[in-house]
Amino acid sequence: MRDWQRKFVSIASPTSTRNGAGFFPCQGLYYSPTNDIPRTALIAAHYNVDFSEHYLGKYMAERGYGFLGWNTRFRGNEAFFLLEHALIDIGAGVKWLKEEAGVERVVILGNSGGGSLMAAYQSQSQGVTMKPTPGLDLPDAIYDLIETDLYISLCAHLGRPEVLTSWFDPSITDETDPLSVDPKLNMYESKNGPPYSNEFISRYRQAQVMRNHRITDWCHSEFNRLQATGLSDRAFNLYRTWADLRLMDGNIDPSNREVGKCYIGDPRVANFNPRGIGLTNTLRTWLSMWSLKDSHCRGAPHLQRITQPALVIQSDSDNGVFPSDARAIFDALGSEKKKLEMVGGDHYLQTPETARDRVANLIAEWLSSA
Repeated sequence: MRDWQRKFVSIASPTSTRNGAGFFPCQGLYYSPTNDIPRTALIAAHYNVDFSEHYLGKYMAERGYGFLGWNTRFRGNEAFFLLEHALIDIGAGVKWLKEEAGVERVVILGNSGGGSLMAAYQSQSQGVTMKPTPGLDLPDAIYDLIETDLYISLCAHLGRPEVLTSWFDPSITDETDPLSVDPKLNMYESKNGPPYSNEFISRYRQAQVMRNHRITDWCHSEFNRLQATGLSDRAFNLYRTWADLRLMDGNIDPSNREVGKCYIGDPRVANFNPRGIGLTNTLRTWLSMWSLKDSHCRGAPHLQRITQPALVIQSDSDNGVFPSDARAIFDALGSEKKKLEMVGGDHYLQTPETARDRVANLIAEWLSSA
């Protein structure tokens, strides 16, 4: 293994300059082999999570590759997310790799929730098909995104609207009251399961989709109401997002995961905890990121446009990404040359101890032949 180093990168975006407090909108850490300019580098970013210290950074640098753990202006600021500006910020990172780091080949890494975000970047860099967020125009810079060379999906959700809807608790009867429950749709009501019947699963999944649509319809209605008064947006909270039936029933989408556990512990407790995804939104953010009807953060439409060689890796003990998600990503990819690998480990590859080394080796071997 090679010695490695990392460098702080902080730059402006075509649609956002340096903040008055001093920080730049785009920030990250660039990992690379010591005293070497790698020919190939990966870039990873997320909708909300800080990826600058991404766990794969040093592993890929040790194997002779560059790795830019990248953050857009929306790191830790999910409530105000707008896809078009996030893609432009990712483009600033790709440009830095090409022009400043001297990289010849850039690899998109879509990890966890960032899977569909990075797929959207690759898709839109090949030609813009997305529509602007309601009330806004697409910035000119969206048409200048630099196309990258390869795509990797790692323990990734299919899309932002898809994962939220799969995790939705459809038994909530009042969006303003996190304690409101319809017992007929409550997955934590013992008479409903687990195990859950096919009839309950079907009814439950349909109700999850309808909840997403109801919120979208309300956002449009509220948006129109606000505009009539001269206002442009407002914030709202979203409750109860730890209610995927797969968390409590291992017969659904079977894997080696620990049933009865989500990323933050007991799903029953987490479901009434304010640490769920999508907790706070503006109307525009919901329509840009979470809406099944309106969001361009859905994975499949972008994955279908990716024709570059692609690698899909999924861990078999993941509590939030399941085998069917990995297969859906693999099937949706437009690439003729693509590969799906299942590996042992949890979502973050913290266990077993060899998981991260194994995945880094898989990626390095694939890159050397791609």
